[in-house]
Amino acid sequence: MNPKWNGQFSCFDLVAKTDDCVRSIVRAGNVEIGGDDFVVMAGPCAVESERQLLQTAEVVAAAGARILRGGAYKPRSSPYAFQGLGLEGLKILRKAREETGLAIVTEVMSEEDVDLIAEYADLMQVGTRSMENYALLERLGGCGRPVLLKRGMTATLEELLRSAQVIAMATRGNPQIVLCERGIRTFETATRNTLDIAAVPVLKTVSHLPVIVDPSHAAGVRCLVPVLARAAAVVGADGLLVEVHPSPDQAMSDGAQSLTFRHFRDMMDDLQPYLAIQDAARRLGPQLVAAGGSD
Repeated sequence: MNPKWNGQFSCFDLVAKTDDCVRSIVRAGNVEIGGDDFVVMAGPCAVESERQLLQTAEVVAAAGARILRGGAYKPRSSPYAFQGLGLEGLKILRKAREETGLAIVTEVMSEEDVDLIAEYADLMQVGTRSMENYALLERLGGCGRPVLLKRGMTATLEELLRSAQVIAMATRGNPQIVLCERGIRTFETATRNTLDIAAVPVLKTVSHLPVIVDPSHAAGVRCLVPVLARAAAVVGADGLLVEVHPSPDQAMSDGAQSLTFRHFRDMMDDLQPYLAIQDAARRLGPQLVAAGGSD
């Protein structure tokens, strides 16, 4: 490990990797995140209708996704944009879980909504704009549900782990937290954000928490999502969070970065050889360490 990282990250004692806690497995419904399986979470940015969500849920489940994503409450940049269906959206998400068996991840924006959303969601998502909403993080820590914590668009990894520590302190040392690298804001304008692919191995080195990648928000461009997904698999991510929509060009939110059903199925097929590389690296890891230590 880089000696600098010891002082930079070890102060977050509840989420930092130690000899006693090398890896955590987070359970969302019947899905384990951080174990040997590469977990894909997929679905529309926003729940728009029952038909839209159920159709998407059936397709992504058949293609291999384990968790259905969908926003019931949407934090939009414009007050004139679609803000989500709210409680009705949560009810549709629950129906999709009942019909497909997929676990549910959805975003919570306010501490006042935590109890309500926890009744419907298996995994509580903290969006990029809420990463430093400490009142929300503390409330989530005691809600009895695991938390998907997205990196803020201008946040350092140290700041991300600080927010994870806030949640972990509220859980009294039993953190059920998944970290998400979703791209950060840089001077580049060709993509929506810049995927910090190095964040994945750094976080996996210094923290015991699972790490997933959101290639949709990183790219902002549909054709780049499968490529970034492959990169995430190769560098050791524990899974993906991907936006999928039956008709992306008519989507009420983030249509430009949403995959069509065909594109999602192709992406899942194309990921297989890259996941095989990850699996081989995981199995060879202890042997390589042992060999290195004998020289």
